[in-house]
Amino acid sequence: MIQFFNDLTLLTAPYPFTALIGVIGLLIGSFLNVVIYRLPIMMNRQWRKDCLEYLELENDTPHTVFNLSLPASHCTHCQTKIQPWQNIPILSYLWLHRKCAKCNASISWRYPVVEFLTAFLSMIVAWHFGYGEQAAAGLLLTWGLITLSLIDLDHQLLPDVIVLPMLWLGLIASLLGIFTDSATSIIGAISGYLALWSVYHSFKLFTGKEGMGHGDFKLLAMFGAWLGWQYLGLIILLSSIVGTCIGITLISLNKQSRDVPIPFGPYLAIAGWIALLWGNNLNQWYFG
Repeated sequence: MIQFFNDLTLLTAPYPFTALIGVIGLLIGSFLNVVIYRLPIMMNRQWRKDCLEYLELENDTPHTVFNLSLPASHCTHCQTKIQPWQNIPILSYLWLHRKCAKCNASISWRYPVVEFLTAFLSMIVAWHFGYGEQAAAGLLLTWGLITLSLIDLDHQLLPDVIVLPMLWLGLIASLLGIFTDSATSIIGAISGYLALWSVYHSFKLFTGKEGMGHGDFKLLAMFGAWLGWQYLGLIILLSSIVGTCIGITLISLNKQSRDVPIPFGPYLAIAGWIALLWGNNLNQWYFG
């Protein structure tokens, strides 16, 4: 028993804890790939079903089970089920030479990139906060932001099914004083939503166009709930700088048309993640 607790204490030391979280991050990244791909399809099917029921039309939506667990992972080209040893994060991608073992169809590079990114960012969070409740909360927020960012990049959509539970988790975390207190969290959630809501309606009033989606309001409200209202200005500033730099770069390289809307969610996510780790230092430097 004493040896067990000694081993547990060893795992909570900075280096072992960070390494352990890196391995967990790889596994979580593999799951996030599933969520990023399947959740929008699940939502689209549900929307279609609801619309057909409302219009009293025949439901032609496929009746096959499709959720985050079923059907089992398979090749999107030949439908061959992926075996467990073919689904090891990053390693299987390299062993299979980036191709399906059955039909030799190319496997998207995104899968190992998401797995690596999730592990890498998780390790940064683990190293920054160390073993404890802040690391646990920070990891949950990080994984949620990765999922939201990639779904927004693919579909220009920030699903409520992720954003709203994360917002409530931020409010609950404030009850425990993990990152901020409850009053600051509640004010942050309200202020975050109203800040971008005001920008949206002002822009629409003067231009007649919609400058951002409603999901962006909720995402900033989520950050307000997690971190408090004091970080909202920093997040808006950082996201604007990151978005402007990336947008100009893509347009100058002819990778993005000026007329095609650029999702703002990933830039908010990047800024919010930076604020999570170094927001206090940045605020002190800026106002100091």
